[in-house]
Amino acid sequence: MSPAGPGPVGGARITYLDNAATAPLRPEATDAMAPFSAGRFANPSGAHRLARDARQALEEARDEVAAFTGSDPKAVVFTSGGTESDNLAIIGSLAALPARAAPPVVVCSAIEHDAVLETCRAAAAGRTAAPAVELRLAPVDALGVLDLDALAGLLDERVALISVMAANNEVGAIQPLGAVAALARELSPEALLHTDAVQAAAFFDLAPLLEGYDLVTVSAHKLGGPKGAGALVARGVPLVPLAFGGGQEQERRSGTQGVAGAVGMAAAMAAARASRPSEGSRVARLRDTLRDGLLGAVPDTIATSLGAPTLPGHCHVRFPGIEQEELLVLLDDAGVCASAGSACASGALEASHVLLAMGVDERDARTGVRFSLGWASDEADVAHALAAVAPAVARLRGAA
Repeated sequence: MSPAGPGPVGGARITYLDNAATAPLRPEATDAMAPFSAGRFANPSGAHRLARDARQALEEARDEVAAFTGSDPKAVVFTSGGTESDNLAIIGSLAALPARAAPPVVVCSAIEHDAVLETCRAAAAGRTAAPAVELRLAPVDALGVLDLDALAGLLDERVALISVMAANNEVGAIQPLGAVAALARELSPEALLHTDAVQAAAFFDLAPLLEGYDLVTVSAHKLGGPKGAGALVARGVPLVPLAFGGGQEQERRSGTQGVAGAVGMAAAMAAARASRPSEGSRVARLRDTLRDGLLGAVPDTIATSLGAPTLPGHCHVRFPGIEQEELLVLLDDAGVCASAGSACASGALEASHVLLAMGVDERDARTGVRFSLGWASDEADVAHALAAVAPAVARLRGAA
């Protein structure tokens, strides 16, 4: 069932296929959060009974995040979301390093989310609270998977931090985290390992996936929790806080915690855990139906990352001869919500850095569209999208 329901297009159906940008709120999260917007409103740092009640709920949410990531609850730092968690992981850990004679080296993949990539670039330019670093970008292959041989060539004893996402937010390519950890242990044994697991969290059991990783980023709204809630898992890693104040979160992130958001995130994580692996298999079947239907109905369609392991909900395709912005407008008019890639880049005219890193030329990179499915997607959503895309592409090609 499409979560959006009837919309502004004459009361017609609106199909939501932008779950990688944000997933609709799960009912479990809605129900869990409701009391903390009313009677259970207290500040969890207080000493009275209402504060103790809020603190208990916060710690129960922390326990769920810890179980979800296979971590100790003491490692969980509640944040405002994935971007803050990525920033705290990178800047906070680098700022806590002992002084070195030579600038420490940071290695990240060329397809990281901007929350990682731009933070690493800022650190390299000396624009953060951490000492300036040398940044090395690890390339990916044509399917969007990290080139392990190239990564090995970038690793040495100077590397202080390695950041590789669990799965790419645009094309959905799953990254070889286990192999990255093995290379790090061999070639850069002192380096901290960070992964942005925001996209992978909706479908995968993170505990075995994250073995050997020191810093893990998760966010609530990608898996059916509320926006504005996230966590950084810091496993025995000292962190210099980005925000100073009351010393909440064991002095790693000051500020009154958003109890409702943390509780909603925990509820969404519990629901996601309970529905695995059936939900992933169901969504993958829908994705395959959509992708195969597009390949059959729209001439010259290119399925990006076809042949690589990808997230169940990601269907990224390219339609040569069209402009993605124009296609997205026509799809929106038809009641189909999709995107060109990262939601943070909506409205930007630049070609996707992910596709460029995969070797796609700039013109072709501007033809890509991401259809992303999630827990609320169903067969009717796929059918609606298939009915809308083919005539829209044909119209644009005919007008070219």
